[in-house]
Amino acid sequence: MKIIINGAGGKMGHMLADMAGSENIAALVDVAFETADGKYHALDDFTGEADCVIDFSNHAATKAVTSYCVKRNLPVLIASTGQTDDETAIIREASGHIPIFISPNMSVGVALVADIAERVARLFGDCDIEMIEAHHNQKLDVPSGTALMLAKRVQSAREGATFNIGRHENGKRPENEIGIHSLRYGTEVGTHEIIFSNGLETITIRHDAKNRALFANGALAAAKWLVNQKPGLYGMKDFIAG
Repeated sequence: MKIIINGAGGKMGHMLADMAGSENIAALVDVAFETADGKYHALDDFTGEADCVIDFSNHAATKAVTSYCVKRNLPVLIASTGQTDDETAIIREASGHIPIFISPNMSVGVALVADIAERVARLFGDCDIEMIEAHHNQKLDVPSGTALMLAKRVQSAREGATFNIGRHENGKRPENEIGIHSLRYGTEVGTHEIIFSNGLETITIRHDAKNRALFANGALAAAKWLVNQKPGLYGMKDFIAG
C-alpha cells in the first residue's frame, strides 16, 4: 500500500513515516516543506500514484484534504482533532464519494475502552459518571478529542445525560451528568479514566498511552482496512468490528 502522509513534518507525521517505511510512502506533504525530493508543500503538488492519504496535520486543512481526495478518488484517514461543525459537514459530504476514516484517537486499545464504557453505562444502572483525561502541556484542545469521543459513547447509552466540562461551581452534583476533567502537564502522552459509581460499588476503566507510536501503528492498520471499503464515513468502532 502506497500512502501520502499529510502533515509529515510534525511529530506524528515523522513517526508514521518511520513506521511505514520508505517503500510504502508515495509522498510526504507538509506546509513547512519545499516541493523537492519526494517532499511536497501541498497535496495538489503531488500527482503520482497512491492508494490512500493519512492526514496528521490540522483540522483547518479539512477542506483541502477532502477536496484533493475526492478529486483523485483516494480514501483518506483523518487523524486530526477539533473539527468545527462546518468542517464536519465537509467530511460528511465528501464521504458520499470516497471512504473516509476519522477518529480523534487511533489507538485500538482506546476503541476497546469505548466499547466497554458504553456497555457499562448501559447496564450499570443509576450511577455517577466522571472522566479524567491527562495530556502534555502543549496540547491545544480541552477536553481532548479522545475524551469527547469516549464521553459521547457513554452518553449514547444514558438517555438525557449531559456533559459538565471542568466542573467549577459550588453545589450538589446534578443527576445524569457526565463530568469531564482535563489535566495538562509535562510530556504526558495520554491517559483517559472513566469512573462509574452507584454508591455501593465503583467500576473504573483506564487507558494509558505509553508511546505515540501506538497512534501511528493504529493509523496504518486502519488505512489498510479502509482501502477495501466503499464510500462512507468510518471510525474505530467500524474497524474493530471488522
